[in-house]
Amino acid sequence: METKLMGVGETIGLIHDGDSVTLSGVSMVRAPMAFVKEIVKAKRKELSIIDREPGIDFDILIGAGAVKRVRFAMLGLELLGLAPNFRRAAEQGEIEYLETTCGAITNGLRAGAMGMPFVPVKGIIGTDLLPLHEKKGTWRVIDDPFSGEKIVAVKAIIPDVAVIHVQKADKFGNASIEGARFEDVYKAKSAKTLIITAEEIVDTKYFVGHPERNTIPYFYTAAVVHVPKGAYPTACYNYYPPDYGFVKNYVSMCRAGRFDEFIERWLRGEEDEN
Repeated sequence: METKLMGVGETIGLIHDGDSVTLSGVSMVRAPMAFVKEIVKAKRKELSIIDREPGIDFDILIGAGAVKRVRFAMLGLELLGLAPNFRRAAEQGEIEYLETTCGAITNGLRAGAMGMPFVPVKGIIGTDLLPLHEKKGTWRVIDDPFSGEKIVAVKAIIPDVAVIHVQKADKFGNASIEGARFEDVYKAKSAKTLIITAEEIVDTKYFVGHPERNTIPYFYTAAVVHVPKGAYPTACYNYYPPDYGFVKNYVSMCRAGRFDEFIERWLRGEEDEN
């Protein structure tokens, strides 16, 4: 097997303007923040970003002008409130957005991972979201072939690129997620191109000795990037907790109209933990 270990500068070339992109983690846990920084540095534009419950990662991309549309179930910063750049951009019509449900996002990614055109989901009929998604072509009401009951078919979500931050990976692309996996395995398997960023690069013997820890096998992976603290300021289980002070400062700067200043400092590393 050939090594897939690459530098961040090389890997960013796998994401193009206009791509649909999904990122790992949920809210304040295991977002690929170091790679988000590289997307901003590369000045990518017109991205369509998709996730169930994203947070500061999506908000920074929106604030930096990298995003054309966002599809989400909830986009916020937990106890620190709504994501400020997302809220502003949505209210001012600067981005397109499509609200969905947690179950629909999860099952759309599951369908993509399984190579299925859709997955049926209950519990959506009667909501205001249904006509929005029917208009967009992402959901459709069908008849259950067994009971005749009306049910919602959620179209498969197949992102152009998934960026998944993990605790351990080898140079061939085998990857281990420790702790909660959320939808990350579905994201990895459904995406056309998978980029793994990892806290540690381990010898393949680690996976040979512990095959149950091989969460994402090498054949899904296009590139592996070694990025210690690559999820900071979000948490990475067994490595570091979330830095709510960082996020609180981020929110304060955004609300004060100082997002551009934050970005400049963050890109230089001045906002990162010492």
